[in-house]
Amino acid sequence: MKLLTHNMLACHVRSHKHEEAQPFLIEVTEQGEADADFDPAFLERMFDRIVWKTLYDGALAMGIKDLPESPTKALLDDEVFLRAFHHALLEVSLEEGFLICPFADPSKPNEKRKFAVTKGVPNLLLDEHEC
Repeated sequence: MKLLTHNMLACHVRSHKHEEAQPFLIEVTEQGEADADFDPAFLERMFDRIVWKTLYDGALAMGIKDLPESPTKALLDDEVFLRAFHHALLEVSLEEGFLICPFADPSKPNEKRKFAVTKGVPNLLLDEHEC
């Protein structure tokens, strides 16, 4: 699962009762990397659509430390930034691990709901009591 996909996912467990769906935390067991064509125009279009904090936190969980915490559009003219953005968004993937809801279930305050990622595919099926 690429960080681009992760950026579009959110936890929707009803019992957590938060106002907005929140992005998943990432727990990495195995990650992969594959080359992707570098397309600055695509990155420029995606820049405003990405929730940057989600991408930044996901990248840190995947061991990527060369993204700025809060970039500006001016960085879209910087090829070093664009290549780092491209690498984090499109080339690194979570192969095995977990997506973790940032909120605990009120009935289990010390546990956070984990969704397995196997072979790069997240299983986001909810248990019946979570719907």
